[in-house]
Amino acid sequence: MSKIIIACGGTGGHLAPGIAVAEVLQERGHECLLLISHKQVDSALVEKYSHLDFIKTPGRAFSGGLVQRLAFLASLVSSFFASRRMLRERDPDLVLLFGGFLSLGLGLAAQIKGIPVALHEANCQPGKAVRLIKHLSTRVYLPDGVRLRGVPPECIRYFGYPVRKEIKHALKADAWKRLKIKVPNKLLVILGGSQGATALNHWVTHNFEKLAKAGISVYCVTGLGNSSASTIHEIGKGGVDVTATLVPFSGQMGDVISAADLVVSRAGAGSIAEIIRCRAPSILIPYPYAADNHQHANALAHEQHGAGVLLPQDQLNDLTAEVIELMFNDWLLGKFKSNLERLDRFESSERIADDLIALCDARSIANAQKLERVT
Repeated sequence: MSKIIIACGGTGGHLAPGIAVAEVLQERGHECLLLISHKQVDSALVEKYSHLDFIKTPGRAFSGGLVQRLAFLASLVSSFFASRRMLRERDPDLVLLFGGFLSLGLGLAAQIKGIPVALHEANCQPGKAVRLIKHLSTRVYLPDGVRLRGVPPECIRYFGYPVRKEIKHALKADAWKRLKIKVPNKLLVILGGSQGATALNHWVTHNFEKLAKAGISVYCVTGLGNSSASTIHEIGKGGVDVTATLVPFSGQMGDVISAADLVVSRAGAGSIAEIIRCRAPSILIPYPYAADNHQHANALAHEQHGAGVLLPQDQLNDLTAEVIELMFNDWLLGKFKSNLERLDRFESSERIADDLIALCDARSIANAQKLERVT
């Protein structure tokens, strides 16, 4: 049995794939400890995974002015020494890092202690943490077509984004039933992510009357702290009651996405991976303030695969017309679905778990051989 520490907190896009890999490893008899942040989004997401072992750890993102960056450096030093203590106590065979501010201290401490480091980059534009840690890593997992300068090709595996097992394609009627919603015609799902939800939430409230008249119901995940659960009613064609359901958070994302005829979403790697898994045509609106503009790179790659449409946020005024036109274009929606099915080629979590176990086994063999030579 191998012991693996997984640093995956800070955003849903880091935490969800960490959970996906940990579940596969645990099913195979291996021990996993997941490091998460104190953020509300982490606490909400892990509630349903009581069978996994989580520890909340402090950390700060590398952003802002001089004061914030000095605070980040102080946090990094603290994280490094806390990670050293944890590695002594837990004695893992490997650490797996999903980028973000929780990865840096642990990655450096593991490298100094001689523990293999595996690194996962979800986005088409690698982030700061990944660029800093890449030289410490035995293995780097990247999206198809992404290059990371300075990393030997033999260290790279193109295994994609691990999606949690409960995120799977379902029949729309079944998904509507589980979500307890009635959809008289078409359903638009809105996903704003943990950072960029405000603009999309405002768009829903200001444009729902037009959507309802076109026969389009709405299900909007508004993001934690942005609103309480509510339902807006409008009269649609033929006097039919059309609703917009707004929820701050959902633990049923497979059903939420599968329920949609069309999704409007930010372009985080996790959202796109779940959209692919649930075969949902989408309009992607990259969050313009995302680090390194990585959401634009993600959305552009998705559009180039013929699986959806990219719409910049400065063209948000065009979104209503775009939604209504695309929603009733059955030929184009069918084309998107076909390409989405083609993109969902394999289970990334299984492939990553296989590789991690192989790395642990190789370390175990090397340590045994070293011990033989000493004795």
